[in-house]
Amino acid sequence: MKAFCKWMDERSRLVKILFCLPIVDILWGVYRLGGAIANKNILHIVLAVVWIIFAGFIGWICDLVFIILTGRICWFKE
Repeated sequence: MKAFCKWMDERSRLVKILFCLPIVDILWGVYRLGGAIANKNILHIVLAVVWIIFAGFIGWICDLVFIILTGRICWFKE
C-alpha cells in the first residue's frame, strides 16, 4: 500500500486533478485507506471508508478544490 501511496504522491497536478473526477475519485479513497492502514490509525481507517462511500456525492469536489489550491488532497497530514 505504501508503494501505491507513493505513486499517487508523485503524479503531476494535472493527473491528480483528473483523479478527482466523480467516478475516478475512488482512487483517492483507496489512497486514504492505504495510508491509514499503513499508519495503523483506526480513526483514519473509519473516516477513509466513510469517505469512499460519500466521495461520489461531495468528496470529489473537496479533493478537486484542495488539489488545485495546495496540490494535496483534503485529508490529515501523515
